[in-house]
Amino acid sequence: MIYFLDKNIPLLKIFQLKSKEIQELVRRLYNDGCGGNEIHKSLRGLISKRTIFYWLKSIKATGTIQLQGPPCCPMLVRSKGLIQKVKHRLSNKKPISARSLAKKLNVSRSTVRRIIKDDLGYKAFVKRVAPKLTEKQKIKRKSFGLWVRKNIRKSMTAQILFSDEKRFDLDGMYNRQNERIYAATRDEADEKGAVHRKTKFPTGVMVWLGVCYEGITRPVIIENGTIDTNRYIADILPVALKDGKQMLGNEFIFQQDGATPHTAKETQQWCKIHFFDFWSKDRWPPNSPDLNPLDYCVWNELCQHMNWSHVVDKQAVINEIKQGAKKIQIEVVRRSVTSWTNRIYKMLENEGNYLF
Repeated sequence: MIYFLDKNIPLLKIFQLKSKEIQELVRRLYNDGCGGNEIHKSLRGLISKRTIFYWLKSIKATGTIQLQGPPCCPMLVRSKGLIQKVKHRLSNKKPISARSLAKKLNVSRSTVRRIIKDDLGYKAFVKRVAPKLTEKQKIKRKSFGLWVRKNIRKSMTAQILFSDEKRFDLDGMYNRQNERIYAATRDEADEKGAVHRKTKFPTGVMVWLGVCYEGITRPVIIENGTIDTNRYIADILPVALKDGKQMLGNEFIFQQDGATPHTAKETQQWCKIHFFDFWSKDRWPPNSPDLNPLDYCVWNELCQHMNWSHVVDKQAVINEIKQGAKKIQIEVVRRSVTSWTNRIYKMLENEGNYLF
């Protein structure tokens, strides 16, 4: 005879059954000839089918429902002591992989990973590269930040023309963290382009670019050699002056970093004569690419708009730079410029340290 629960019994009464009572009921129903589906129906969904079939398998094997392992096998490997050992090891500056840590602690890798993720709540972060700032450089950065806070209102950033130089070569740009290739084997991944090959002395060009709230200037591309003082004055500054006036009018502020061609006496004199206002060689803090919209936004945006599969020679690099510069959206440029003062304030809060 099959013992189905009375459908008139309130659900609350069913759900008040204790675990041992439910297990006994399942065992009794099984001994009376009920299958897993019938038992699940009898219990009106109180226990999942998966659990019921797991219990029935245990009953068939041992005659009872075994929910605990043998006494010689401890259920909890992730003890408090082990968690503290993992935490102490990870607090060291010397990096270590989960594999090596598991081997050292004589536990499985999955145990170490669960401790890191579930018990400690840690996440894996990629190591970032930043300039190593000296205390003297931090002081100059803070001094510049205080000067900006006192003299540059947020609305005034719309009248600043920021500038910078960057080298582009035929090897292209490569993001080791984000550019993944999915394949069944390593060889198959390599065939799909999982190898980024770099030449020892890649061919490339130097690019100067200016950016302001109203957009970007024409890129000035130096195909051969480096940018010295004479070339900077002859080829770059006239473009900065002309494009700056077209976008911002006559009264704008020109920014340049502390590179040698920028701080040369001839350059400073040229800027003093031709620009309405510019930041002299002692104004911009050293080693501070994190404070330039080109470095923290626009250069990366330009690289994303370039089709690197077309880059096969120097002329192709030049063409892609020009085309990529035209594709940069004005909204992106404006966000990068308007966020500049906020970055200055964050730098001050960070005691002059580098911002990411």
